[in-house]
Amino acid sequence: MISLLAKIFIRDHQKTDDPKVRNAYGTLCGGMGIFLNIVLFILKLIAGTLSGAISVTADAFNNLTDAGSSVITLIGFRMAGQKPDKDHPFGHGRIEYVSGFIVSMIIILVGFELGKTSVEKIFSPDPAVFNAVSAMILVCSVLVKAYMAFYNFGIGKKISSSSMRATAFDSLSDCVSTLVVLICLVLSLFVDFNLDAYCGLAVSVFVLISGIRAAKETMDPLLGAPPEKELIDDISKTVYSNGNGDILGIHDLIVHDYGPGRMMISLHAEISEESDLLQMHDLIDNIERKLREKLHCDAVIHMDPIAIHDEKISAVKEAVVNIVNNINENLSIHDFRMVKGKSHTNLIFDIVIPFEIKKEEKNIKEKIEHEIKKINKNYYAVINIDNYYV
Repeated sequence: MISLLAKIFIRDHQKTDDPKVRNAYGTLCGGMGIFLNIVLFILKLIAGTLSGAISVTADAFNNLTDAGSSVITLIGFRMAGQKPDKDHPFGHGRIEYVSGFIVSMIIILVGFELGKTSVEKIFSPDPAVFNAVSAMILVCSVLVKAYMAFYNFGIGKKISSSSMRATAFDSLSDCVSTLVVLICLVLSLFVDFNLDAYCGLAVSVFVLISGIRAAKETMDPLLGAPPEKELIDDISKTVYSNGNGDILGIHDLIVHDYGPGRMMISLHAEISEESDLLQMHDLIDNIERKLREKLHCDAVIHMDPIAIHDEKISAVKEAVVNIVNNINENLSIHDFRMVKGKSHTNLIFDIVIPFEIKKEEKNIKEKIEHEIKKINKNYYAVINIDNYYV
């Protein structure tokens, strides 16, 4: 149904990297979510009243909360689509992450309240009464929620929306919780035990786990999660393929995420020091343009000239690389330079230390400096520590 509605109401619906198309998908899915959740709330409230099952009534209000979550998602997409202004020069795209986080908090709150109600019913049991109409309503609810999870996951992946994926997790948890409630209602015909309350407690735990998982997914980009490997590979491939063989290496790649479709990329590109400066500047401009066109981002590339035909510099660099790799194979260096003076020579370079290496930076530097002195006592290491951002 969503695909059909998208074809009818969303112009250029296949261009999901277009911010306007993304917002249109968010609006469509948010509106559909509001409508379906309100319908389910009314039907489940009727089912809960007929059966007397507290889990069914709680599930009904869960759907009412979901309708509110859909409203938040809808507002988030509308606000995220606003153009940049003087107070927010990078746009409003991160509002989508904030709205997704709010939805996940609502999921956690619902899980907590459902657990609280279930515990109360364990100590004060109130037997549920099976009702065929209630059972049919719950069956329909499971199918509708499964469909909502399906299209939210699908569209969320299609437009790279963490907010919609959070909504999908919410729908999936509702689907499971309603299914458990239905099973308990059917089993109440055959067992003289307070299954309703215990199943409600189990459902609440599942809802809480879903909420925490959704919260993590929406908080990571706000806190500064590293870019996905596919994006890093795409950036590298674009730089090298458009570099005409003049790009010898890249490093210091940083990706700033200001919301879907609002990304800034900066990196250092190594070129031969013998290259023509104007030609290389033109080449870098073209690569930046290609990155903007392909990834819909702002790209800034800094040129790093390196010596590739000086045998002595190459030999000393290779020796330093071996020293660094012997300390830890995951360490790497770049921007290597030799500055000769009357009494000594400075070996200037940056070293990248991945976060998984727990050894103190000071100890690593001292070890490298000590080993370099073994090559030549007049060599002084000038080391800059780089953070690993990807």
